[in-house]
Amino acid sequence: MNRIKFCILFVIVLLAITCGEKVQETATKNRFLISVDRQYGFIDRTGNVVIRPQFESAYDFSENMACVKIDGKKGFIDTTGEFVIEPQFDGASNFSEGLAAVRINRKRGYIDKTGEVVIEPQFDYAFPFSDGLAMVWIGDSGLDKNTEGKTGYIDKTGSYVIEPQFKGIQESFSEGLALVRVDGKCGYVDKTGQFAIPPRFLGGMNFSEGLAAVTIDGPWVYIDKTGEVVIESHSFEFSWCCEGLVVIGDEKKGYMDKSGEIVIDPQLERAQMFSEGLAAVKINGKWGYIDKTGKIIIEPQFDYGVHPFIGGLAQVNIGYGGVDFKWGYIDRTGKYVYEPTR
Repeated sequence: MNRIKFCILFVIVLLAITCGEKVQETATKNRFLISVDRQYGFIDRTGNVVIRPQFESAYDFSENMACVKIDGKKGFIDTTGEFVIEPQFDGASNFSEGLAAVRINRKRGYIDKTGEVVIEPQFDYAFPFSDGLAMVWIGDSGLDKNTEGKTGYIDKTGSYVIEPQFKGIQESFSEGLALVRVDGKCGYVDKTGQFAIPPRFLGGMNFSEGLAAVTIDGPWVYIDKTGEVVIESHSFEFSWCCEGLVVIGDEKKGYMDKSGEIVIDPQLERAQMFSEGLAAVKINGKWGYIDKTGKIIIEPQFDYGVHPFIGGLAQVNIGYGGVDFKWGYIDRTGKYVYEPTR
């Protein structure tokens, strides 16, 4: 279950990137993670098993490679299931912008797609490259924002462009800016480490499609890259801006466009971001999918944990945990291309 939850988190993070710079990659995606009896493999877009379940753990494909674990070590496979980089690492994350973070003897560095170490393991934690920079952590090996470690940012040579100075885990760069926290307030730094938007917010999210959700003291608003408020949501709900829309609403959810106009009235129990023209929404206790007019395209029928459409398919879950929990994939008509399995 923990492996599945981590994969869910990875998909959510990928969606946030998808709202900007990875649209082309996700649109051509043709490998989807599956689990059978706690072994992981992959199907194609038609639901055919193309890489049989055999791995102890696996991430989704990124840049035509996937990080998998076998016999306690992590390596990387190609879309045929052949190892491109043999299992040898204590820990690893997927490739992003040509490099992947790996863990060797309790320290983390980066490899290229040949498996060669290009940034020596020296960090206590290392995050994927985004916007040409990677967030790294020095100090306490824990990832609690309240520990004594510090975060900085490196380029692809491993050189610091922003020295470790921010206490706790921050955010990766997106659209040229990164959200950081200083003395309990959030602001945004540029790639020189200078504040483009001074820390004055109690909470915030990274930029997506030119907007970032922030809160000062009350409902969330959306700012542009000058720090000016451009959308007043009057809502405690917030999201990344995806495909021109953001989620709004308190007890009931709806959608607002980038001009601040409500395009789908708050009437939904829950709502997720749009991806490939559809968004997962919860109605009467079940999840389905709507289009940008608010029309129900796939009737609500799924339990907790549905996911956005990526590459033409969406992962959906049946059951709430334990032996009842299963997950599979549907197409844009709501038809299963891969029936739910444990």
